[in-house]
Amino acid sequence: MQDARQDGITAMGAVDLAAAIRGRVVSCAEVMRAYLERIHRINPQVNALVGLADDAALLREAEAADAVLARGEAVGPLHGFPLAVKDLDPVRGLRFTQGSPIFADRVADTDSIMVTRLRAAGAIFIGKTNIPEFGLGSHSFNPVYGATGNAYDPDKTGGGSSGGAAVAVALRMQPVADGSDHAGSLRNPPAFNNCYGLRPSWGRIPAEAKDVFSPSLGVLGAIGRTPGDIGLMLSVLAGYDPRCPNAIRQDPSAFASPLARDFRGTRIAWLGDCGGQIPFDPGVLDVGRAALATFAEIGCTVEEAMPRYDMERLWQDWLVLRALTVAANLRPFYDEPRHRALLKPEAAWEVERGLALGADRIIAALEGRTRWYETLRRFMESYDYVIMPSAQVFPFDKNLRWPETVGGRAMDTYHRWMQITIPATMSGLPALAVPAGFGEAGLPTGIQIVGPNHGELACLQLGAAYDAASSWVRRYPPPLQ
Repeated sequence: MQDARQDGITAMGAVDLAAAIRGRVVSCAEVMRAYLERIHRINPQVNALVGLADDAALLREAEAADAVLARGEAVGPLHGFPLAVKDLDPVRGLRFTQGSPIFADRVADTDSIMVTRLRAAGAIFIGKTNIPEFGLGSHSFNPVYGATGNAYDPDKTGGGSSGGAAVAVALRMQPVADGSDHAGSLRNPPAFNNCYGLRPSWGRIPAEAKDVFSPSLGVLGAIGRTPGDIGLMLSVLAGYDPRCPNAIRQDPSAFASPLARDFRGTRIAWLGDCGGQIPFDPGVLDVGRAALATFAEIGCTVEEAMPRYDMERLWQDWLVLRALTVAANLRPFYDEPRHRALLKPEAAWEVERGLALGADRIIAALEGRTRWYETLRRFMESYDYVIMPSAQVFPFDKNLRWPETVGGRAMDTYHRWMQITIPATMSGLPALAVPAGFGEAGLPTGIQIVGPNHGELACLQLGAAYDAASSWVRRYPPPLQ
């Protein structure tokens, strides 16, 4: 029988759990036992958490964290939190596979910038969250760990590339999670699992410059069951670091503050299917459009509007910059024949496209990205936020590599079915994924709130008001619970 106190611990959001630990209402050891019990009971059904650490060792770490509290020493905001890190970042002493058979047995000997901050905040690392190979694609499957199932139907995909993170948070196997997003990886998984995800502005959460430094399409972010929980995580992860040349210097503590705000008179543009330019499966747009009523309830004015821009042109520009980025990161493996044979076809395809690019096409794509940012910036002079769907399909069979058709249109690449996430990616603006409701089959979808440049707090504030009014997460927990 499930212990009621343990169930109560895992039901707490990150903000409430942090307060309970600091106030010694619950011990770190109790928290760890509650989460481990839940993980062992639920994770085998979904495969969200991988490379798990030893239970006994984790309990010893939790007891050590309790000893720190007993001595009255200062503790960080995430003291005693059991956290699994997305398997694209190294955590000292844990397996670091990136979902690739090339690194199936690798153990990290160092922490990334992000993990260093989580460790300093008091997190206890329990393992990794599952991803697609090298994070490529929005469906989390790989030859090392297998596929991740959806929190609402384990036979369906949990999304990606932060799929394991979203499923783990939705099923209360960890209170909050880190993630990353290039083409919807912090937006599609929350949509598929009825939770929240924040893609911040470039530089909000610093990361190592690595091999190639350029204005990145990929960013680090967080997933939680409330915007407030994401704000707590952001207060830990954000802040300047000299190893990241674009890192934002703003004090991140503001993100952990109460998010209440009056939204009467706030202007919102609903982009929908971008004037028919982007296809959707039946029902997805209807659920997203119905969710707009909640924004009206809290005082916002919502209009269907779209900046004048060719979405196919934006997509083609993104394809160029995507291939360039992937080629820069994966070329060493592609150039080595024994490693190339272990790359999934989609990865090799991206590298080959990137290596074939000429300077003229790259420059044109960068110019296109600049035009889109300026177009959206001018458009948002009339609107405080832009809202659009987070996904074009409902969660699909996890045995599929990716949807081959959407709304009756053939998908010409392995990621075309997530085209709706590219406008926010290419703009560099922050986007908060929020739950929107459920389709006829009982599977969730979501919408994304796009805010002004460096407007993460504004996104979280609107998200908090929306969460209070809609209560999707609280009212509709996954059946596995």
